[in-house]
Amino acid sequence: MNLVSHFSTRILETNLASGRQTATWRAAIASYRKPEVISLVFLGFSAGLPYLLVFATLTAWLRDEGVSRSAIGFFAWIGMMYSIKVVWAPFVDQLKLPFLGERLGQRRSWMLLGQLGIVIALAGMSLVGADSLGLLALLALLVAFSSATQDVAIDAYRIEIADVSQQAALSAGYIAGYRTALLVSGAGALYAAEYLGWTAAYQVMATCGLVGVLTTLLIKQPQATVQGEAGVGWEKSWWRWVVGLFVDPITNFLQRNGQFALFILAFIAMYRLSDITMGIMANPFYLDLGFTKLEIANIAKGLGFGVSLFGSFLGGVLVLRFGLLPTLLTGAVLVATTNILFASLALFEPSLLGLAIIISADNLSGGIAATSFVAYLSSLTATAYTATQYALFSSLMTLPGKFTSGFSGIIVDGLGYPTFFLLSGLFGLPAILMVFYLLRREQQSVH
Repeated sequence: MNLVSHFSTRILETNLASGRQTATWRAAIASYRKPEVISLVFLGFSAGLPYLLVFATLTAWLRDEGVSRSAIGFFAWIGMMYSIKVVWAPFVDQLKLPFLGERLGQRRSWMLLGQLGIVIALAGMSLVGADSLGLLALLALLVAFSSATQDVAIDAYRIEIADVSQQAALSAGYIAGYRTALLVSGAGALYAAEYLGWTAAYQVMATCGLVGVLTTLLIKQPQATVQGEAGVGWEKSWWRWVVGLFVDPITNFLQRNGQFALFILAFIAMYRLSDITMGIMANPFYLDLGFTKLEIANIAKGLGFGVSLFGSFLGGVLVLRFGLLPTLLTGAVLVATTNILFASLALFEPSLLGLAIIISADNLSGGIAATSFVAYLSSLTATAYTATQYALFSSLMTLPGKFTSGFSGIIVDGLGYPTFFLLSGLFGLPAILMVFYLLRREQQSVH
């Protein structure tokens, strides 16, 4: 089965066909009131909380303590843990945890394990501080590992809790919670650091991690799939065990999509390259321009949160109203354009108004792109291998950007911020061209 037939099966038949007016505005908006969507808001918060604490907020802490930008850039590689989660995703997908698995089920037990790891490691980071960069990096790595594990389980839960026609709304709910967590771990952490210090700030963030623990204990278990709930038994031969965990999910994807699977994987790898590459230098950029931590919290995090929340909501509505691929194209174009706008902020006299305009444009485009892309990735998974296949896709989505962002500090030190942001914007061009190709391919399949 090629991409067109698979996409038609998972999307066209469930009113997510691109290029058509697939739902009324009222019906699209009403989908956000479902209990499943509301539960995803809280799970999204749990997933989003750790991200900035090992990424942008951590870089602000390090820069505030006088750590060099080149050293800060290498901390971006901690985020690559999110990009290699496909390595252990099969265990999350197929193996039951002792004790927790029997009481909470496959998805919730792995969620809880990851959430506890996040809380413990964040508390450890608060005690170590920037005086011991090596140990701080190890603890941040544990946060990222636990967070990535939680992400695998939440993604599988989201896909299994409702049919594919609801995935855009579920994705928007998830991203709404995720963005709320970014506000807390971004602006909230900066406020706490300003008035209480960085140690207390990270202790507050560790406490916020308990939201995920409580949510996991309260939500219902999705209807079990045969493989996902039964798991791969230890009684099987070691070869069949390895094949069941690692080979079957990939083989399934390749068989369903044929040779075009390589294009799909390449597209997944390129779509988020532009915005992920520039993200690591955002807070150091604001600080180097002379903005205070409170100004960054108010504008880059506070205002940005509201706009990104609207962008996520708008992205879900646009997918339901006009289709998936057109919304993906809109998001890709806007993300690349707004990255280039950051270069203008570096070239002219810094102003709060200019910062607010560019931050708003960046977060609006990011919200639209993220919501539509999560829905796209969800449509590619097979029910029997939900966690593993989605982890493969989301890993490919972030790996190139995380790798290139590791060199961002060196580029800024050598060429300056304007050149860096221009380059990051140009990284979005391949994704734009690939969406055009997908649109053309689907139009040919219709005719």
